[in-house]
Amino acid sequence: MKLRQRLGPGPRVPAQPARSVADSERWSAEVLRTDDALDRLADDWDDLHRRCSTATSFQAAPWLRSWWRRYGRPGALVLVLVRRDGRLVGAAALRRRGPFGGLTNLGAGLVDFTDVLLDDDCADRAAAELAAALPLRRPWHSLELREVHPSAAVQRVYAHWRGRRHRFADSLCQYLPAVPMDELLKRLPGKTAQRSRVKLRKIARSGVVVHSATAEEVPYTVGELLRLHMLQWQDRGVTPEHRTARFAEHLTESTTGLVASGRAAIHRFELDGEVVAVNLVILCAPFGGLYMYGAHPKLREQLDIAGLLFGAALDEVRAAGIPLLSLLRGQEPYKQRWRPDQLSNQRLVLGPGRLAPWAAARALRIGARTAAVHVLRTRAPKLKEALAQRRLR
Repeated sequence: MKLRQRLGPGPRVPAQPARSVADSERWSAEVLRTDDALDRLADDWDDLHRRCSTATSFQAAPWLRSWWRRYGRPGALVLVLVRRDGRLVGAAALRRRGPFGGLTNLGAGLVDFTDVLLDDDCADRAAAELAAALPLRRPWHSLELREVHPSAAVQRVYAHWRGRRHRFADSLCQYLPAVPMDELLKRLPGKTAQRSRVKLRKIARSGVVVHSATAEEVPYTVGELLRLHMLQWQDRGVTPEHRTARFAEHLTESTTGLVASGRAAIHRFELDGEVVAVNLVILCAPFGGLYMYGAHPKLREQLDIAGLLFGAALDEVRAAGIPLLSLLRGQEPYKQRWRPDQLSNQRLVLGPGRLAPWAAARALRIGARTAAVHVLRTRAPKLKEALAQRRLR
């Protein structure tokens, strides 16, 4: 103590603020525009996909790479990447929509859900970095994302965006809890539930064998799926794109990769040695979904096809420990039978700032179309009913 007094207090050293873990991290962002970027990033991309709890099968590398090979336009791919200490923690796969800097998601009308990937351990910071890295600098730039789930990771990016932003309703999706069939039947009115039980017992006695295809069996099984899909819709008009060779190639390649990694299942239903139906189910952490199916028309005369396919999908989702079964987009009658919960996807539009006329004009056009579609959906049934009453008079 005496020595310290003799020497004096010494020079003052300014206090150093404690460095947080976040301060010591190295964050970086980049934008890749080469056509082979998804192929080069495949392993890192899928590693991040597994660390993003909101990711669906449509954000997995097998699906994105396959879609880009068949539908991508050379020079239009835009990948926005965020890394923390060199590890990929944020990623968005986008494409140029036109010559004026407009961006949109990959997949077009073939995806039921659009999203970005954010590492769950640093999702909010990664979202902020991703928002700052989006290449939306000029007044005519815009980003439009279709089919965004309300709880998607990109909603965080939307919240961090400092420019113009607009949100609109998009397609209606429907969901059911992934519980045993007996529990689901309790959602139905008494007579409807009883009829469903009779149909399910008939399926159980029919001798139909359900086979879950391996990755090696996917090409043959997808071929059967498309053959039966064409048969079932031949009198009602099949979606034109489903007839194309590029769709068949995309569905085969993407499904092979998804099945191999446990992010999809494809079932063959065989009766007396013949494939009579095929069902493709996507599997992801938040929900599983019935993406596409095909069934021979003659099977409809024998069994309840919706019950057959739905039961297999429900078993697959429950076995994977997934909490929800999504019926994906659309309000087809066979879906309504189960009294599903309804939730609309969203369409997000981002622009670079207050004076972003192209983004604002894009948002106005989308708003007008959305309003027109809503009017048609709500008024068309009433108009049909009025016309029917008039004919009766």
